[in-house]
Amino acid sequence: MAFTGPDMVEGPALVPGRDCGSCSLCCILPDIAEFDKPANQPCRHCQPGGGCDAYDMRPATCRDFFCLWRTDPALGEEWDPRVSRMMMYGQGPQLTVLVEPEAATIWRELPYRDWLEEKARSLKLAGGYVVVYAGEDVAVVKG
Repeated sequence: MAFTGPDMVEGPALVPGRDCGSCSLCCILPDIAEFDKPANQPCRHCQPGGGCDAYDMRPATCRDFFCLWRTDPALGEEWDPRVSRMMMYGQGPQLTVLVEPEAATIWRELPYRDWLEEKARSLKLAGGYVVVYAGEDVAVVKG
């Protein structure tokens, strides 16, 4: 799973008042080719409690990325990655959901399941889908 997509374009509109804070799921859950970092392992540049020790020299993959919670004002506070233990991003008509392996089934719980199923239904109309990566498990959400 490559870490690329339309959420990583220069200058995405960010939701006012939302920041990464102590969250660093985007430094842990995806694979990051530029750092030869496998999925579900912290990047060697990730700092405990958030932050990056290579911040000024980070590759465009990292520099241009913002998770969906940071860019979609329709998502409620329950989708804050620090709460949901998931991060989401779009790749064309696909929504990718990365879940902390320790919380692998949380996406199947309310309110997340209902929202993901509704999103899958709407994306299906455009030929898209929702895919969830939870540790070693991969699931396509039925809408």
